[in-house]
Amino acid sequence: MFTRRVLALSLVAFGLAGCASVSTPVSVADSIAKNPSLSTLNGLLVQAGLPAALQGAGPFTVFAPSNEAFKAVPAKTMDDLAKHPDKLKDLLTYHVVPAKLTAATIKNSTVKALNGAELALSKAGEFVTVEQAMVQSADIAASNGVIHIIDSVLIPPHKK
Repeated sequence: MFTRRVLALSLVAFGLAGCASVSTPVSVADSIAKNPSLSTLNGLLVQAGLPAALQGAGPFTVFAPSNEAFKAVPAKTMDDLAKHPDKLKDLLTYHVVPAKLTAATIKNSTVKALNGAELALSKAGEFVTVEQAMVQSADIAASNGVIHIIDSVLIPPHKK
């Protein structure tokens, strides 16, 4: 009898511990901040003052360039972005769509980015691209949208 009670209590405790470790989704801004492979993007979002906006109600889809993607951007371009906050904000908001687009819902089409420019989306089987960038890791859930990690930085078209 004692053994059964200890076993039952152990199972209940294990079950409760399992429930406690289940994390609830956080905002896209917080998800980006917590992901080590997106630390460069996170630093630029902070520099541009965008985390608060990306913690809003959304929904948002963020095509998030990995740290490796930012390494491929010429140093001259990164320096220019650092000197011109308006250009940095334009570049970063070009990676955000004000809608929730999961990989399953993406179709060959164009969508309007948060900066107002059009983004070309493509899907072939399981492969998803946005402009010239390939989605490497899709559907990272957030409380206010979804994140797709991409392999290159999207450069917005020049505004007239």
